[in-house]
Amino acid sequence: MEKKDIPIILLAGGRGTRLMEVTREIPKPMVTVGGKPILLHLMKYYSSYGFRKFIVCLGYKGDVIKDYFLDVRGRISDVRIRGGNVEFEEGIANEWDITLAETGENSLTGLRVKRAGEYVDAETFGVTYGDGLSDVDLDAALAFHRAHGKIGTMTAVHPPSRFGMMDLGEGGAVRAFREKEKLQNDYINGGFFFFRREMLDRLTGENVSFESAPLADLAADGELYAWKHEGFWGCMDTLRDRENLESVFESGNAPWVRD
Repeated sequence: MEKKDIPIILLAGGRGTRLMEVTREIPKPMVTVGGKPILLHLMKYYSSYGFRKFIVCLGYKGDVIKDYFLDVRGRISDVRIRGGNVEFEEGIANEWDITLAETGENSLTGLRVKRAGEYVDAETFGVTYGDGLSDVDLDAALAFHRAHGKIGTMTAVHPPSRFGMMDLGEGGAVRAFREKEKLQNDYINGGFFFFRREMLDRLTGENVSFESAPLADLAADGELYAWKHEGFWGCMDTLRDRENLESVFESGNAPWVRD
């Protein structure tokens, strides 16, 4: 697999207020799915496409993330102990270049990206949220980004319906129930961005959300395109979302697991 010299900024500093049952003690990206932090699932997914450089934006309870990743090789590699000597088997974590960047406890996402930009050492970089999993084709999205030649590319996904649907007949007769489905005619921001380096120059250092002025201005200037993803996408905003992701993982067919 070709290794990509493109750093990926992971937004991992928010408080996760809608998941406070769990996030009182840990930041949301450290909430587990299948026993592993969702942040680790994300990094392994990017790594399966050859991405090896990660810039993790720390904020709320960033020390928890630091403690975890200071020993990430031991956590995800096979370990052999021989005569008191610890040996780590070869694995993807040995190839990762991880920067744990302190971007401010109360910073919004726009300021976090700006501060993380100090560690971007390539002409192209990626950004994603630390709470969403998908089977988006990152190679295809990157090729699309390079082909259109604009500053930014975002992944557009179909939002999941929160409710099941009913088919109603004449006079109000209920003909059938349908399980929750994706809203096929609508798209939302699914994250998984790629940008040219000049995007960093457009960030003023104000404490704003990345999704407000920076992306809105980019779109108004005709510099933002969307890669449409029709496959799996799931975020973890609530306990119900976490339970849904757990259920998908436990099925043995989690779309984001590629190893």
